[in-house]
Amino acid sequence: MNQEERLDYLIDAFGQEVQGKLRLPETGDTYEKRRLLRSLMNIRMPGRMSNEVLSVQDSYLKERIRENGVVRWNELPSVKEQGSTLIHGDRISLWQGDITTIEADAIVNAANAQMLGCFVPMHACIDNCIHTFAGIQLRLECAEQMKKLRMQSGEDYEQPTAVPMLTEGYNLPAHHVIHIVGPIVSGSLTRKDETDLENCYRRTLDLCKANDLRSVVFCCISTGVFCFPNNRAAEIAVKTVTAWMDEYPEAMDRIIFNVFKDQDKKLYEKELLLKAVE
Repeated sequence: MNQEERLDYLIDAFGQEVQGKLRLPETGDTYEKRRLLRSLMNIRMPGRMSNEVLSVQDSYLKERIRENGVVRWNELPSVKEQGSTLIHGDRISLWQGDITTIEADAIVNAANAQMLGCFVPMHACIDNCIHTFAGIQLRLECAEQMKKLRMQSGEDYEQPTAVPMLTEGYNLPAHHVIHIVGPIVSGSLTRKDETDLENCYRRTLDLCKANDLRSVVFCCISTGVFCFPNNRAAEIAVKTVTAWMDEYPEAMDRIIFNVFKDQDKKLYEKELLLKAVE
């Protein structure tokens, strides 16, 4: 089965689940079919699927990621190699790109309190992208972990801010995903918002250390729809990570700050490269 055949097969398989509920558009070119499949995966509630469908899905997603180009953490230059004098700079990298293509022990997902991923079809948030390219197994594992937590804490349980959850990475090049709910900023930034963001980075690294995950890729937590100011978020991220590394200098082989927007790249360059050499 080639990639186009896999795509048609998966659209049919996932489409059958919504028959009678949604009217699926007629699709022709590969681009539109990819968008339709992603949308069907985005809206799907957590649940099991036949091994046959999962096998085709896994082959399809792995090939899509291969086409996008896999980046290995140890191929990225450290900020020290880029001229930074930042302490621990030999174990820190800055990388602009698609987090779903990087191979590392773990990538960090900016999640919501339900911890099930983004259900909005084709939404551009990192939560949507990670769940899409990991495959439907990721949402199911998140749901199973949340079910256990609700059995302990009550049916109204939601994941608290700055409490990380570890899952497998499934079809992603990353071996694991660490899901964390960042602070939501309403109005003016508060000290509590800043402390919550600090805890997101610190507790994620604590989780890595406890599970012997030695390379981790951080996204820009809370700076999207959660409205944390980008410049302050970058300052907190770098300060918190370097302070943690002061305590545990041998715990990590590489910590990568992943940015997508040019604006964030400039802010992290200021913190990691420019300030370090001033």
